[in-house]
Amino acid sequence: MTHRRNVQLFLLLSPATLFLGVFFLMPLGIIAVYSLLTPGLYGGVEWTFYHWNYGRIFGWADGMMELFDPVYLRILGRSLLLAAFTVFVCLVVCYPVAFWIAGLPQRWRMIFLFLIALPFFASLIVRLYAWLLILKPSGFLGTALAALGFAGASVDILYTPAAVVLGMVYIYIPFMFLPLFASVDNLDRALIDASADLGAKPWQTFLKVTLPMTLPGIAGGSVIVFIPAAGNFIVPDVLGGARGLMTGNLIEQQFLSSRNWPFGSALAMVVMAVVFIVLATFAARTRKAGGAG
Repeated sequence: MTHRRNVQLFLLLSPATLFLGVFFLMPLGIIAVYSLLTPGLYGGVEWTFYHWNYGRIFGWADGMMELFDPVYLRILGRSLLLAAFTVFVCLVVCYPVAFWIAGLPQRWRMIFLFLIALPFFASLIVRLYAWLLILKPSGFLGTALAALGFAGASVDILYTPAAVVLGMVYIYIPFMFLPLFASVDNLDRALIDASADLGAKPWQTFLKVTLPMTLPGIAGGSVIVFIPAAGNFIVPDVLGGARGLMTGNLIEQQFLSSRNWPFGSALAMVVMAVVFIVLATFAARTRKAGGAG
């Protein structure tokens, strides 16, 4: 019986494993190899070992062919900071809304879930250019403020990090909400009532009962939002401009404009490594907090 179950499990997992191996691990391996090769004179790579790609980022460049520039680390730090702030804003917005929708009747609950998923039915580029029309000085927001009597109000949000965060929050809110809602919907209300009956104050019930029980949803939503936000290049390109440059834009420039594939690969590997370390630390602390709760 156990052998038969193992065979069934192998057959079920084989397609997904093969897909990930071909379309994720192999390209990742190619990027890792390219990051250690010499840039070609007119693009592409030369098959000789070249560790200066990482030296340009971390400071051991040779000073002749390759120069260390701290701007790359600053852009990486800004990307991680904007991604973390996006996670925070999405969590603050979605957490109370998840409790409110979970308390609605089933019919209304399905309607609001549909409305939250509705933006997926429109093109991402179209939605971002709609925000461009809203945020520009002569756009909808500025016109609305002038109509309300704030004629002297200056709307200078576009092409700033604030616009980038706003755009990413708008895009990734459903990714945060759905894991949160699933966690809140499975919340054992009897434990909350028992905590109140035992004399716990509302904030004590939240910290000792509600928060630990919804922690898996918080962790899942945070991971799902943080990973694409850290490498996003479409939102900064449309709404951020030069002041909203993120690592994703830098990698895109190296591959498409500068045609320096090895350096672009090195930047991609650094981003992946940093994201992996951050997520592993977050997962470990979340697991520890959940066990303590």
